[in-house]
Amino acid sequence: MDELDREILSILRRDARTPYTEIADEVGTSEGTVRNRVEQLIEDGVIERFTIATRTGNVKSMIEVGVDVDVDTAAVTDRIAEWQAVDFVWQVSGEEDIVVVVDAADTGAVNDLITRAREMDEVVSTKTRLILDERVG
Repeated sequence: MDELDREILSILRRDARTPYTEIADEVGTSEGTVRNRVEQLIEDGVIERFTIATRTGNVKSMIEVGVDVDVDTAAVTDRIAEWQAVDFVWQVSGEEDIVVVVDAADTGAVNDLITRAREMDEVVSTKTRLILDERVG
């Protein structure tokens, strides 16, 4: 991945629907080059998916989850990723092992997800943070 790829990715992170012609103008290359670069980034697994960010008026939060030392963290993240209202599930380093980003209808729905996580045998702790504001970088 070179600087041109990074510039293309930066534009797509802000708005994944940006037309290739507009990206080409911004980075100073042809539309065909942008299309080929994006296709290659997808093929290489650099771009995993195109998604949307929403402003639903919902409550967004991060639920940090700690699991037992002998637990298959990937299996736990796979199960949590299937839950309704879950946007992202990250395996992370630090005090906690997993971070779950949720977009729930209200605080009651967030609390239901926290309870659901705590009811998992592998989970030893949770810590929740409400997301007050969000910016796309």
